Amino acid sequence: MNMDTVRQRGLVLLGCGKMGSAMLAGWLRGGLPPASVWVLDPNPSGWLKTQGVHLNAPLPEDPAIVLIAVKPQMMGAALPQLAALGGGGTLFLTVAAGTTIATYEAVLGVATPIVRAMPNTPAAIAKGITAITGNDHATEAHMALAEALLSAVGQVVRIEGEHQMDAVTAVSGSGPAYVFHLIETLAAAGAAEGLPPALAMQLAKATVAGAGALAEAAEDDPAQLRINVTSPGGTTAAALKVLMDEGRGFPALLREAVHAAAERGRELGR
Repeated sequence: MNMDTVRQRGLVLLGCGKMGSAMLAGWLRGGLPPASVWVLDPNPSGWLKTQGVHLNAPLPEDPAIVLIAVKPQMMGAALPQLAALGGGGTLFLTVAAGTTIATYEAVLGVATPIVRAMPNTPAAIAKGITAITGNDHATEAHMALAEALLSAVGQVVRIEGEHQMDAVTAVSGSGPAYVFHLIETLAAAGAAEGLPPALAMQLAKATVAGAGALAEAAEDDPAQLRINVTSPGGTTAAALKVLMDEGRGFPALLREAVHAAAERGRELGR
């Protein structure tokens, strides 16, 4: 099963909000014909209506793949309408948070190949990272197809199994919010030191974005990059003495935050 199969048999996208739209835009840019795409969405955007895809139309009988991108709270109403496609011929790929593979198998049948994925919001600008894992019926070809589709919005990694998904969610799924909060608080701290708020925000955004890009591009690991910018007894060292404090700094704070997110994910998945 490959992208040629998708072109021939079709792709069904259930839900076309921000994540669904980002993926669809990436596929269309990559050459997937709009005529090969069926979208089911109760409130289609103006952009979606202009893309030439089959919108809320009768589905193909044997699509290559169904991609589920609805919000978890809409899953109960949305999934049963696809139950007829379960059973083995169609790959189901889900990017919905919190819904377990077992839940899909209960509706679609245990013989259905299912790949569960956790993307994150930088997918909107093709800078996302998505972790994937499959059930027992997801073959290497299914996993490769899932990777090919999800790579339209960024990097894709495979995890050992679904037991790691809550940790992934806590690091990369929820992680952009932690970084946005860092930008907020860094800008506020700059304003508290006398900078105009707009200038402090510009500095904070560019600094976090630039440091992230450097961390990805550099051969050195982030610890070495930190050391490189820290002169002994200098300004950065004074700040890091606070931030790296084991009791009240980033090490303890982020461990606690990521653990809280992972625990909440486990609760939601029960």
